[in-house]
Formats: sequence, structure tokens, C-alpha cells
Amino acid sequence: MSERIEAYVLLLIGDQAEITTAHRDSSDPERVPVERLVRETGIPRERLAGATLTAVVDGGELVRFEA
Repeated sequence: MSERIEAYVLLLIGDQAEITTAHRDSSDPERVPVERLVRETGIPRERLAGATLTAVVDGGELVRFEA
């Protein structure tokens, strides 16, 4: 069963974005490819840092991001 949680894009490092959620805070952020976030949310790369997203979690995995 999937759930939706709030996700926050802390910063971009090269081709990776550091994401915090209720399950992963800033001391251990999730790393997600920037290209994936752009494709799934439609948010341009230059606007991703600082964006608040909705993450769809299934079985403990981040399966999709929505703007």
C-alpha cells in the first residue's frame, strides 16, 4: 500500500538532489537523480532547490514525486 508524504529538496549536487522527508532528515537525506525529479514533477532544474514536493512511498521506497 502506498502513502503520500511531503518531501523537501534541500540542494542539488551535480546530477543528484538531496531530499528530506518524515523518514529521512537533513543528517541523512535521500539522494535522487535530478533528471528524475524534473521528469516526474515538471519543475525545471533551476527551480528544484528549495521546492516542496509530494513523494509517493510504497514498501519503504520513493516510487514517484509530484509537484
